[in-house]
Amino acid sequence: MRPWITSLVAVASLTLAAPGAGAAPSAPPAPPVRIAVAPDPVLAARIDKVIHSAIAEHRLVGTVVLVARDGKVVYHRAAGLADREAGRPMGEDAVFRFSSVTKPFVTAAAMRLVEDGKLRLDDPVTKWLPDFRPKLPDGTEPVITVRQLLNHTSGLTYGLAEPSSHPYHQLGVSDGIDLSGITLDENLRRLCKAPLSFAPGSAWRYSLAIDVLGGVMEKATGQTLPQVVAQAVTTPLGLADAGFVARDPARLATPYVNAQPAPTRMTDNQEVSLGETAVRFAPSRATDPTAFPSGGAGMVGTAGDVLVFLETIRQGGAPILKPATVATMMQDQVGPQAATQGPGWGFGYGWAVLDDPTVANTPQQAGTIAWGGVYGHSWFVDPKSGLTVVAMTNTAFEGMNGPFTAQLRDAVYRR
Repeated sequence: MRPWITSLVAVASLTLAAPGAGAAPSAPPAPPVRIAVAPDPVLAARIDKVIHSAIAEHRLVGTVVLVARDGKVVYHRAAGLADREAGRPMGEDAVFRFSSVTKPFVTAAAMRLVEDGKLRLDDPVTKWLPDFRPKLPDGTEPVITVRQLLNHTSGLTYGLAEPSSHPYHQLGVSDGIDLSGITLDENLRRLCKAPLSFAPGSAWRYSLAIDVLGGVMEKATGQTLPQVVAQAVTTPLGLADAGFVARDPARLATPYVNAQPAPTRMTDNQEVSLGETAVRFAPSRATDPTAFPSGGAGMVGTAGDVLVFLETIRQGGAPILKPATVATMMQDQVGPQAATQGPGWGFGYGWAVLDDPTVANTPQQAGTIAWGGVYGHSWFVDPKSGLTVVAMTNTAFEGMNGPFTAQLRDAVYRR
């Protein structure tokens, strides 16, 4: 059994908790429990071929891929290199910079605060952040709610989604991935000076809303965001590596950027083109305790950490959330017209939700949830098929939205 598998929370341990029970804030980390492993050689042959091609064609430098079916790990593999220049092979215990894989963890922590009565979905953001009052272009000041932060209908946007002329860039707003040298409070102060893209609740746009939510969570609890996430999510699940600063920097996977003839090593505050816009990366942020905790992009952890969390969600949420809460999170809150991952996809709380597989042209079933991260990650949970698939890579952007993601998905479903 590979080392990381002992840290996964077994199906039995999840179902022993009373429905909806949650760990006390001071609870110690859950002890590692072995999870059943049931290798599927036929599936392995298909996925191995996809991984081999991606690495041989220099689309990926390294990856860890995990597949669980009905609560059992049917595929697990680390392939390629964690550090090409050092010749360090990828290991299943590699620590990755989560980027937007952070959002589901922070969203789950927020929903736990809702369960505990410390937040309400329809609370105005100004209840907790009285100075956060961004205006519409016409100068009017709308109300933004916690719910609108959670489902990205707040009117905010992302600098990485906007051209260099956008006010976010002019104001020096951080996307939570770069090294800005500013605090979370200062970032929110700059953010609310920019005009909203639309009236809250009237449209969907991927945004810095979860960073704002992190500020709300800090004020609502009197704790730092890392403390809130640890108490609500990572500690009850025994996820020792999931956090906002790498505890073991030697295990961090070195990030790379797709280029010809092969990916290039990423450097701090490097701007990487994403179509007509760009993402500003700073790999050293993962080891910088002074960097503000970005609720949308600031965490690190292993592929196993992600699998444990997603399997917890798939199985109903215990011990971190109530089943009714998880059901709400997995419902489309905005409608398929938002096309959050292309046609046929809406958005819940923390992830995209598949409404129409035919329109989306995917073998995944309706109700599938999915998202990824710009450092090169993708994941999905298909509850009707009992599937959880996690692909963490160290190559942007192939591991997030390149051919590798669709090829892996199709290999999982092919019979």
